[in-house]
Amino acid sequence: MDGERLFCDTALAERIERAEAQFLAACCDAARVRRGDDPGFTRPLAGGVATFAEAGSPFNKVAGLGFAGLPDSAQLDEVEAAFAEVQAPVQVELSQFAEPSIGAFLTARGYRLESYENVLGRRVGGGAFPGDVRPCRDDELETWLSVVAEASLVADEQGLPSNEHFPRELLVNALRDMDGVRRYLAERDGEFAGGACFRVTDGIAQFAGAATRPAHRRRGVQTALLQARLAAAAEAGCDIAVVTTQPGSKSHQNAQRQGFDLLYARAILVKGTSATSSSGADSRQAS
Repeated sequence: MDGERLFCDTALAERIERAEAQFLAACCDAARVRRGDDPGFTRPLAGGVATFAEAGSPFNKVAGLGFAGLPDSAQLDEVEAAFAEVQAPVQVELSQFAEPSIGAFLTARGYRLESYENVLGRRVGGGAFPGDVRPCRDDELETWLSVVAEASLVADEQGLPSNEHFPRELLVNALRDMDGVRRYLAERDGEFAGGACFRVTDGIAQFAGAATRPAHRRRGVQTALLQARLAAAAEAGCDIAVVTTQPGSKSHQNAQRQGFDLLYARAILVKGTSATSSSGADSRQAS
């Protein structure tokens, strides 16, 4: 089964998008606990979720939309008003498997297409855990957060650029708030070369938070982190693993080399002015 190509139909896309929505909701809950002043919100929307963690957070978005019909206009009005109240744009990440009429519905309301991202996946089978990767210990958490955030600030130039850019403090917060993830670090020449994590949601291993320090890039670090998480995902009983990348990026290339197939793309539709458009770091992956 490990070598079998993964075909994505609407049912699988809905399963992945539902898991993404659950992950975002959990991260926003963790952000509210961390801050203690309850600045955020999590609102259901047409089978998906609208989330706001804190100003400028990568978790401020609408996800999972389009598998339960068109959003109710009044409900979407409330979501847009909630984002406006906290002076944040509304960013919808819309799967190409979503209800086809949603794109026209959103653009008629003033949403504009800003970017795309790819969702790749593969079946989880056996595999060896690389010797240069190990789980992050509890006493290493702050180092892991710092290294992964700082490595993410130096975006890889291969592929399409992301529309999302975040300062270091917000990246650290987001990485800390990734609820329920399993973190791993890679070592090379005795140094902390990179880190990554994954979360298990309904049998899906959701890969996230991967970054390699610039001095160690193009040395197989990200590949080792992918292999480690695949092995750990198999032990956790997951049947598929998914990762989100920028189209044509080094992360995209590395994932395909590890057997990940391109399942579908998400269109990034935004209403309002992005507060993170010039602050300088990719929130997804750095190779």
